[in-house]
Amino acid sequence: MKLLGISGTIVGSKTAIAVEKALETVNRSHSEVQTELLDLRQYDLQFCDGRNPSDYTGDTRKVIDIVSSADLYLIGTPIFQSSITGVLKNLFDLVPVDALYNKVMGFIATGGTYQHYLVVENQLKPIAGYFRAFVAPSYVYLHDDHFNPEKKIVDPDVLQRIDKLAHEVVFMHQRLKA
Repeated sequence: MKLLGISGTIVGSKTAIAVEKALETVNRSHSEVQTELLDLRQYDLQFCDGRNPSDYTGDTRKVIDIVSSADLYLIGTPIFQSSITGVLKNLFDLVPVDALYNKVMGFIATGGTYQHYLVVENQLKPIAGYFRAFVAPSYVYLHDDHFNPEKKIVDPDVLQRIDKLAHEVVFMHQRLKA
């Protein structure tokens, strides 16, 4: 089984750090799970223009294939202007609807205010619902205060919640596919 962690931004590093931390938890505890990080900073995605996903080429085609081939997901985004990033929304627009059908998703968000955690409830969960994906009950929101100046996650409660989310996503996938 393949767990894909997605860092849904092309700027900054805190979101990728948080998603990588969750993938590390899975790697330590679930040897049956293959993990991969899709860091959108490393790809040049075209804007979705309504064509068939199979008609895209280059990095866009590669990313669509990577997302489509995964079995479960940990999706991270920073919150900008009280919303998910445009690059993550574009990724959701590019991926075929059936690619995420009945797959488990967990969400990690980062931001500079404590109110932005609501974006998970008000934007990410409805998008998952559109894809008919299963959503882990837990999610993790990390504020800038949860990182030290070297961008290491230092809040023990947040680290515990990341571990819980990582286990929850794998557990849900295993039970739903049994």
